[in-house]
Amino acid sequence: MDLDDLPRMEFAFPGPLRDQLVAAVLSGAKTSTSALVLGYERENEPLPKIGQLLAVVDSGERRVAAIELTEVRVVRLADVDLQHVLDEGEGHESSAQWRAEHERFWHSAEVRAELGDPGFTVNDDTLVLAQRFRLVHSVDGE
Repeated sequence: MDLDDLPRMEFAFPGPLRDQLVAAVLSGAKTSTSALVLGYERENEPLPKIGQLLAVVDSGERRVAAIELTEVRVVRLADVDLQHVLDEGEGHESSAQWRAEHERFWHSAEVRAELGDPGFTVNDDTLVLAQRFRLVHSVDGE
């Protein structure tokens, strides 16, 4: 499989959080992820589709794995379910805990700069892209 032929999947920003999330994908602990629909709209990008293959990128910008999307849903932030939260593999034990951590990330200076809105905040009605995936290839053969 040539990972260079696949669209990139970036988890968070380069650094410790991305490294943690990529490691969780490679270990199989992380099988779901969340993103703001607004980010796709601002970039004028189409939403991902079920069956799409994506190359997971690490903090060094290396393509280290391929994942296949098995479920793609748009849900209100208030409606993100516990199973999705658990499958994100980040150790959250409740939807409230997951939401608090994601709000910290989505309200960060980096996300606000990426969105071009220094005062951006989420609320119950913010649309979230909930994606489920499976690991189909890793460069280390894991």
